Amino acid sequence: MKKIFALALALAMALSLAACGSSGTSAASAASGASGSAAASGSSGQSVPTGVEDGVLTVAMECAYAPYNWSQPDDSNDAVPIKDSNEYANGYDIMMAKKLCEANGWQLEVVRLDWDSLIPAVQSGTVDAVIAGQSMTAERAEQVDFAGPYLYASIVCVTLQNSKFASATGISDLSGGTCTSQMGTIWYDTCLPQIKGAKIQTASESAPAMLMALETGTVDFICTDMPTAQGALVAYPDMKILDFSSSDDNFQVSDEDVNIGISVMKGNTYLKDAMNSVLSGMTADDFNTMMAQATKIQPVSEG
Repeated sequence: MKKIFALALALAMALSLAACGSSGTSAASAASGASGSAAASGSSGQSVPTGVEDGVLTVAMECAYAPYNWSQPDDSNDAVPIKDSNEYANGYDIMMAKKLCEANGWQLEVVRLDWDSLIPAVQSGTVDAVIAGQSMTAERAEQVDFAGPYLYASIVCVTLQNSKFASATGISDLSGGTCTSQMGTIWYDTCLPQIKGAKIQTASESAPAMLMALETGTVDFICTDMPTAQGALVAYPDMKILDFSSSDDNFQVSDEDVNIGISVMKGNTYLKDAMNSVLSGMTADDFNTMMAQATKIQPVSEG
């Protein structure tokens, strides 16, 4: 994938310099033709790869979102190297990425990016896919294609065990409390506003920052998904999960909010189908078992 983009860019630049008096349209057309049958034209005019041409699946994630993904100093528990770093990545997303690569004969390359940089990296072709605990929302589906789901994650809140909100049995019991969640998530944008009277604070830049806001008393509770909450209790045993799933007084969310998917470039049907061929053979129990394994080996320092 990366070789296709590099070749197209280099050819476009060469043609532009050789015929600086000609129109930009001619140079662009020549560059497009150089891609040949290895790529198709997307709706934006950008070449869309038809597979993992170099045999390496380049995957982006935060490497700071346990138990989905985290960074560690060594390769213990089958962690994999993070590109351009001396650290290694592990977690549920790594386990799933390795499973997909093994089934399709690909090598795995992991790139660490900030949350807000993940989808742009797929759109630009910098990476092949994002495996990072992303909900399969309609808004994201306008920007990328999704393979999956590769996990079903219910929405919960987390508070401290000694908090006055620790006995809450529904979201209405959280009224008047200060709260936050990670920016750019349905937890912050969709769920927290459903709590009437909640004092919603500025969104946290990352999952660890969100958890630290709770641990330090900056907020009374946070909203997240069950896997993240379960991982939080490993690092912060003084926290408590508030699961309202058995109550009518719960967050109103759709399947797209709890279905977690893998994003690929729009139009990259080959890659999406190759991943779905593996994921379709897995059940919710398979996903949960793998997530339990990830939570078990999660470093205590990661929240």
